[in-house]
Amino acid sequence: MKLKKSVKRKLIIALILIVIVVVGVVVVINLPKKENEKVEEVKVVNEVEKYGYQLKETKSKKYKKMFEELKDILSEETLDEQKYVSKITEMFIYDFYTLDDKSAKTDVGGVDFVYKDALSNFLVNAQDTYYKYVESDIYNNRNQQLPIVDQVTVEAIAQQPYAYGTLNDDKAYVVKASWTYTKEQFATYQNQAQLVFIHDGVKLSLVELK
Repeated sequence: MKLKKSVKRKLIIALILIVIVVVGVVVVINLPKKENEKVEEVKVVNEVEKYGYQLKETKSKKYKKMFEELKDILSEETLDEQKYVSKITEMFIYDFYTLDDKSAKTDVGGVDFVYKDALSNFLVNAQDTYYKYVESDIYNNRNQQLPIVDQVTVEAIAQQPYAYGTLNDDKAYVVKASWTYTKEQFATYQNQAQLVFIHDGVKLSLVELK
């Protein structure tokens, strides 16, 4: 039994529409998600509330250990500022210069230690320089090789007057430090710096990095 041409035409059109719908659904399902879509917020697992320091669950075991050491220093009856500035120098360098655990170039490390009035410029400069080529890893599919800081050495700590905006600190801390990376391929990356910390209420805050 032969179908009439009009029936055949209708069947062909119906099949084409079905194919278009199926292909459309497959394409939508497999489209990469945009970076600006809402991502689950990272949990804070520990903090030193008085100083505003927070530890997020995504941090490495090594950083978590440093955080516990900092917490111990800050809980002592008499605060040893030399130990304090030495530890936050170590933590800042490890967190800022380690890129492997960062989800995107906007995920800048070490921000807990930066002076609040300098933070905006600090973030812009970081994203335009050291963090500029960090690919997004929001959905855990990045293949990019990125550095991890290995050992940090605090080489010298001195105190001197320092002015930042309207804030003047007669006993700001100037710290010189160096560090290594876990992989030789990053040996040419920056491995030394001078940091300046000022007294900011009860805490010490970073105002200069060079």
